[in-house]
Amino acid sequence: MTQSNTALLIIDIINKMDFDGGENLLKNALPMADRLKKFKKRTKEKGIPVIYVNDNFGLWQDNAAQIVEECKKGTGRPVIEKMIPDEDDFFVIKPKHSGFFGTQLDILLHQLGVSKLILTGTTGDICVLFTGNGAYMRGYDLNIPEDCVVSESEEDNENALKIMRRSIFADTTPSDQLDLDQLLEKK
Repeated sequence: MTQSNTALLIIDIINKMDFDGGENLLKNALPMADRLKKFKKRTKEKGIPVIYVNDNFGLWQDNAAQIVEECKKGTGRPVIEKMIPDEDDFFVIKPKHSGFFGTQLDILLHQLGVSKLILTGTTGDICVLFTGNGAYMRGYDLNIPEDCVVSESEEDNENALKIMRRSIFADTTPSDQLDLDQLLEKK
């Protein structure tokens, strides 16, 4: 297992989006998925592990591939097809909003030697925010590229980013401006 002080979390990108407000989330997620796909490629080139952190959608006995296939049946299929996990990506299934609540995420991050997280995905005002809060309370340094996080509304997303900058001291530098070499050098 490659050691890196940083990991990229992709939160709830595998999503049916078949709920009230899902159409708005899809509209915002489609262009973001293109940016995130490029950013994911760039992080992997630097040896940064990628961890999908995803709702289980009530599929308690299913694995990552089955969750992906089930979610492809929903409105979110175009986003999912852009962001299919690679074989070497990790996939953590969560039961609630935070990627840390009821999951093995913190154990995995410790095994990988990670002290810094880059949070991306949907929804900025719920799951990214709650995961960010959980990460902050566990002592992780946070980068949350503002161009790789979306919510149902742009206003809600911007409010969540403001909260994350102010309350959990997240750096929200856009993905194309984030200096990964500098991030990896910092202890």
